[in-house]
Amino acid sequence: MIHQLAAVDKRAKISKNVIVEPFTTIAGDVEIGEGTWIGPNVTIMDGARIGKNCRIFPGTVISAIPQDLKFDGEDTQVIIGDETTIRECVTVNRGTKALGFTKIGKNCLIMATSHIAHDCVIGDHVIIVNGCGIAGHVEIGDYTVMGGLSAVHQFGKIGKHVMISGGTLVRKDIPPYVKVAREPMSYAGINSVGLRRRGFTNEKIFEIQKIYRAIFQMKMNVSQAISHIEKEMLPTAERDEILQFIQNSPRGIVKGYGTGRE
Repeated sequence: MIHQLAAVDKRAKISKNVIVEPFTTIAGDVEIGEGTWIGPNVTIMDGARIGKNCRIFPGTVISAIPQDLKFDGEDTQVIIGDETTIRECVTVNRGTKALGFTKIGKNCLIMATSHIAHDCVIGDHVIIVNGCGIAGHVEIGDYTVMGGLSAVHQFGKIGKHVMISGGTLVRKDIPPYVKVAREPMSYAGINSVGLRRRGFTNEKIFEIQKIYRAIFQMKMNVSQAISHIEKEMLPTAERDEILQFIQNSPRGIVKGYGTGRE
């Protein structure tokens, strides 16, 4: 299943039913899971760990060394989960000694020409649309959708089930379950459509809306809003996840619309 015009190092660990198309180069310290398709003109460098049934399209470069001047040749990896699709000309850099790996979860779709830098951790079922730039050490939660031509500042954190409008500059952290848009980036409501698609009940969606009304619409600062939520709303997994995200955000979270620049 490896084309005779592909250059595959004999040390690479390639599982059954993997297809490698012509003019692709695969280095020695690489592992590829069963059923994965590697298109033509792909470069997979040392440290890549690719799961089962992935699809990697032409022009992609996986596990090149980081674009970080502090990188000193340390042994690091890129880890890609099962059933993930990586479209044309995507670049995914391996980690540095800070974390040791860059990770993309299962069932993700990374669209053409996007870049994922060193030490990023991307969850499961994430969609990154064409031309996005994700700087080093970024964390993106499960089921997030990142609109085309968006960019995330290094060390940024994005929660689960977030919807990011195309062309957004993500300079602040984005808590779970919300939509963001505009320039400067602002809170634009909760991601109710996405939550319904993933089985959230109306009651649960209303609870999440109530939490974010307190944070963004009740004319309280973040500390006051957190205190109000803790006193007035019963503990739930979603409530506690939102509060923990905000409390653990050293960069601060996105602002509400009309509250000034970030």
